[in-house]
Amino acid sequence: MKTIRIFHVALFSFISVLSFSQTQGVSYTAVGRGVATSMVTDYHALGINPSALGWGNRYGKRFTVGSTEFNLGIYSDSLNVDKLRKLYKAVRNDVLGKDNTSSDWAEQRKFASEYFRAGLTIDASYNWLGYSYHNEKFGGIAVSITEKYNWYSKLNDQTAGLLFEGKFSDYFDSLTVVFGSDTTQIQNTGNYSNDTLSHVIAGTITVPLNLSKITEGSELRFTWDRYYNFGYGRKIFGQDSTFALYGGIGGRFIQSMAMMTLQSDGDKVYMYSSFSPAYGIDYGAIANTNPSSFQSAKSFIPKSVGNGYGLDFSVSAKLLGMLTVSAAVNNIGSVTYTRNVYTVKDSIVGRMSLDGLENYNVTNSYDQLLGDGGLLSLQGQQKFVLQNASTIRFGGHVDIGKIASVGVDFIAPFNREIPGSVQNGVISVGGEIRPVKWLTLMAGYYGGGIYKNNIPVGINFVFGGGTYEMGISSRDMLTFFMNKSNSVSTAFGFARVRF
Repeated sequence: MKTIRIFHVALFSFISVLSFSQTQGVSYTAVGRGVATSMVTDYHALGINPSALGWGNRYGKRFTVGSTEFNLGIYSDSLNVDKLRKLYKAVRNDVLGKDNTSSDWAEQRKFASEYFRAGLTIDASYNWLGYSYHNEKFGGIAVSITEKYNWYSKLNDQTAGLLFEGKFSDYFDSLTVVFGSDTTQIQNTGNYSNDTLSHVIAGTITVPLNLSKITEGSELRFTWDRYYNFGYGRKIFGQDSTFALYGGIGGRFIQSMAMMTLQSDGDKVYMYSSFSPAYGIDYGAIANTNPSSFQSAKSFIPKSVGNGYGLDFSVSAKLLGMLTVSAAVNNIGSVTYTRNVYTVKDSIVGRMSLDGLENYNVTNSYDQLLGDGGLLSLQGQQKFVLQNASTIRFGGHVDIGKIASVGVDFIAPFNREIPGSVQNGVISVGGEIRPVKWLTLMAGYYGGGIYKNNIPVGINFVFGGGTYEMGISSRDMLTFFMNKSNSVSTAFGFARVRF
């Protein structure tokens, strides 16, 4: 776990709030507009619209290089900004190794229950390096390395209580206490001293329930992947001033560090997981019989547990020198997990020996779920194939001279049940104004999917005729002015160079 914490410091030490990357990739300019499909350029087009590589950028530069671009976030349709900021602080403190126990237990319990029960999305991307090249005859190529993290959870009250309180949950009617060589069963009244509680080794229940019944209606999806992206786009025929058709193809090699998908309907429970050894999950004796069990020496970069691929295809048309329309399908493919792969047995839950969460950072609950003595009864598997969170996109925009651009976007998932997928269709409108050469102002509106009414905004500074640019944006302007906003967001980049 210490390895995971160190590795993620690079993502969190420069930022104070989070935003989303499900539909705009790592492009902070697209975040500010809320529109991406037809308006992205250079390596920002990877995973969105590779045909856009065919027309280069408005500055006439052939090469673009970038790094250190963030697009990170927390969203819930039922939690306000204050609660999301508290959750972010808990996540950040865990990552940075800071004390995370400032709130009292009653508040921790209340907030943890709300976080678990709410439809909570945590989404992040980080660009390690991006590069693109374009000329009119050849077209454009691009490569990038990006980190992708996505968490979605919505759990019922009983599951939330078991994960947060562990063996002390009120689901258990008795506690097993060990004092020296004496083992005693006591009633779980919730009124014992800290000294007594420190000697509790397990919670038990006289009439246990099946896991599927306990977790009924609960859902959790989590992935952490590294994408090695590539793409090529070019003009197929025509002239931009009348009609021109562009095509593009792209893809990626995917390394996955962690995956978990869980869903329960009360009659059956479905779960698969695969975590890097860097997470430090103690699976207990079951690991000895798991054909995919994998341990490794500690390293700065966590070992991957799955590998796969994704393919992108897109087409765009430019009309009358001012209108661009685009369509794309992205990330068609899968990841095959061959290390630490586990599924679940729908057995009765009569005992739990793990402590609950130390704070309301719900993203740490994988240990309470998967660890030896935790909630789930596991079975080892040789491998598991997970389809990618693929999307289909349609978009278009109009250029109003050199001063402004206005566009629309529609993004939909192929399968919303796959971890990392957008939830239903997302529709957005937005654009940018360039009042002077060195300044771009962005704004828009989007809704649908898991989102309510969001107003993205952003600002970008461009120097040296496009040679260097930097900027910052937010998924929802309402975050800064209204406590009832349902997201905490920002995205930025400060190391993009063209020549």
